[in-house]
Amino acid sequence: MLPVRHVPDLATEADRWPRFAAQAGERGFAAVQAHPMRLRNEVVGALNLFRTSPGPFDPVDAPVAQALADVATISLLRQRSTDRSSVLNEQLQTALNSRVLIEQAKGKLAERLDIDIGIGIGIDRETVFTALRGYARAHNRRLSDLARAFIDGTEPLTGLVI
Repeated sequence: MLPVRHVPDLATEADRWPRFAAQAGERGFAAVQAHPMRLRNEVVGALNLFRTSPGPFDPVDAPVAQALADVATISLLRQRSTDRSSVLNEQLQTALNSRVLIEQAKGKLAERLDIDIGIGIGIDRETVFTALRGYARAHNRRLSDLARAFIDGTEPLTGLVI
């Protein structure tokens, strides 16, 4: 278990933490106690308790303060997990939407060129995809943006080489 850090008089630690001690003093704080917010052996933060007068904190309050730090840790980690899940879901949805657009563009291009891409006769799906990707790169465009423009008719793909 990580120890609780006690600084009963911030004025005595001004050399160690000059900016912190000065700013805490300006705000009326004279002592601090830090309880680790931890996940197993990893410290993810600290719950800091402040006093307006120098002196030690009551040791009886330490277990309650650590319990609050533990609850705060759980909340913090749950929020981080939720945020990561949301970001991942957004990324996956964007990738899926892009893939759908690209598949639609491949189908439209195959239809426009009267290409059978379903049975393997003639030009295959990979060739159509490679041509679209090459066109996007040659024109410095994102493939999904090019696919969307081709589908909605604003990009005629002039000069596309298959």
